[in-house]
Amino acid sequence: MVLVTGATGNVGAQVVQELRGRGVGVRAFVRDLARAAAILGDDIDLAYGDFADVGTLRQALDGVERVFLVCPNDPLQVEYAANAIDAAALAGVRQIVVMSTVGAEAGSQTVFFDQHGRIEEHAQDSGVPTVVLRSSHLMSNIRASADSIKQAGRFFLPAGDARIAMIDPRDVAAVATLVMETSDHDGRTYLLTGPEAITYGEVAEHLSHALDRPITYVAVTDEAALNGLAQAGLPQWLAEQIVAAFGALRAGVNAYTTDWVRELTGREPRGIDDFARWIAPLLSGS
Repeated sequence: MVLVTGATGNVGAQVVQELRGRGVGVRAFVRDLARAAAILGDDIDLAYGDFADVGTLRQALDGVERVFLVCPNDPLQVEYAANAIDAAALAGVRQIVVMSTVGAEAGSQTVFFDQHGRIEEHAQDSGVPTVVLRSSHLMSNIRASADSIKQAGRFFLPAGDARIAMIDPRDVAAVATLVMETSDHDGRTYLLTGPEAITYGEVAEHLSHALDRPITYVAVTDEAALNGLAQAGLPQWLAEQIVAAFGALRAGVNAYTTDWVRELTGREPRGIDDFARWIAPLLSGS
């Protein structure tokens, strides 16, 4: 049995589907049971829980051998992840697979990177065999701009013309599922990227083809991005860190590709054209 946290997220939901497709028992750790059933299906083993409530973590871990760990962005993200890791160690799980990020480093001035770096360290020091998957910038981050794309055919990001080795979340999920099959990958850290470094202008071109209508990427300043995120209702700390992460992308933190998806799965990672076709129904409103 595998416990998947963040099971309704861009990657977590795909991990659930991958595991089910391989006939692996899976339990989804979620806060909203009705929403999770709508996304994952009503035949999924759902465990209601909260990272702040260690009791719910312990209940969810009953009978679990492996954990796929994703924590939501939060000022207490490191504490929440530590709660899950410590509970997993106490439960005697055989493996933790941590979804981290490119640029992760404890002590980084970018809070997202520091948080992920400290979570990696906590898992590696827990005594539980750990695999770290440092995902590059997810292609599915475009979902945050879905309303703007549907309504105006435009999306606004402070990415400039940065080249980013974006990855399809389905490829992260495929690797996560594969490394959970054996203990051969324990202790390893893999940086997972897409097949090429592309700009958001190129993303817009592929979305235009997939949706059969013009989609335009508009590069905005950090200040404009902060204002837009605040107007969308995001907390100030989260808006600031999203903008800081885009600054790191502009500085080239995710400009290079790796071969790990191909080497681990035996196939090439999906490109932006494939992803654009997959995401098109969401962005078209159909």
